[in-house]
Amino acid sequence: MKTGSKHRVIISGGGTGGHIFPAISIANAIRIKDPGVEILFVGALGRMEMDKVPAAGYRIIGLPIAGLRRDLSLRGIITNLGLPVRLARSVTAAGRIIRDFRPTVAVGVGGYASGPMLWVARKNKIPYILQEQNSFAGKTNKMLAAGARYICVAYPGMEQFFPASKVILTGNPIRKDIRPASEQEKKEALLHFGLDPGKRTLLITGGSLGAGTLNRCVREYLPRSGDHSVQILWQCGKNGLSLAEEALKEHPGVPVFVHEFIARMDLAYAAADVVVSRAGAGSISEFCAAGKACIFVPSPNVAEDHQTHNALALVKENAGWMVTDKDAPVSLMEKALELIFNDSQRQRLSANILKLSRPHAAEQIASLLLEL
Repeated sequence: MKTGSKHRVIISGGGTGGHIFPAISIANAIRIKDPGVEILFVGALGRMEMDKVPAAGYRIIGLPIAGLRRDLSLRGIITNLGLPVRLARSVTAAGRIIRDFRPTVAVGVGGYASGPMLWVARKNKIPYILQEQNSFAGKTNKMLAAGARYICVAYPGMEQFFPASKVILTGNPIRKDIRPASEQEKKEALLHFGLDPGKRTLLITGGSLGAGTLNRCVREYLPRSGDHSVQILWQCGKNGLSLAEEALKEHPGVPVFVHEFIARMDLAYAAADVVVSRAGAGSISEFCAAGKACIFVPSPNVAEDHQTHNALALVKENAGWMVTDKDAPVSLMEKALELIFNDSQRQRLSANILKLSRPHAAEQIASLLLEL
């Protein structure tokens, strides 16, 4: 491995926490291996990486790129019509970044900015690695695969999408503080959130941006919550906060604790007996590392329905349950209560999902990158 401060690394991608937090984990691992390294993030203007990356101590430049909108609203149509212009401007901006920063290597973690940035990197003969987080490869990574030195994946069998000689099974990078909690750590986590150690705890999270279906399920559960023997820690996202607070005002005695965003997810996992979540790849990797019994509700609004593929990969290993987004309003909360009181099934899911953990993914990807 090279040493010293010769490396200048671009990390490109973002859009959701599922892309951003793994990217930051890779950056942290690179910096540990080479303290003199220079790292530049490239994201999409207006997306959450523009706030989260600087908060983690790294510089970021935004491209004017946007994703294809799948709705047929007037706003969606207008946005899609402007995509060619945004793409051209992003390619131009990426070229300027290459000239100014002079990277020696690059890594793409998925998200809007990854495509134009790595396309320009390839044109400039800059070696790069792709990090594919999902069990069903995205279109951008498939298009960029031919020029990649390595393609780091989280699931077996990804050779169906990529050249087998480039595929390396690393797992997804996660935050260092995610691991199975001891009983003492669980008590401290419950105290942190003001939760009752005598109740079972259900964590419901739609990811860093929230999830409308999951929020609706919690709101509709409040009037029929029964004996209150289960408490809910609820990450609702920015868009769900006002409705959540209104619902809780109407049912003040229900032990539901709502947060727009939970910064200490390590403590949230430690507190939880069962987790209900979307099936984003980054979240799943954290659940594996924490050894949590989970019910997945895949988002229907993602490319190639990749969250369903992610969830089914765990269901196949008896490492999680799945409820479809369509069925969730009818059956999700009942399924969650069934699991939280079934100790043997919960322990079985926890043990099986922990077997899928790959806690050293960030370090492995960092090593591969610095060896290019």
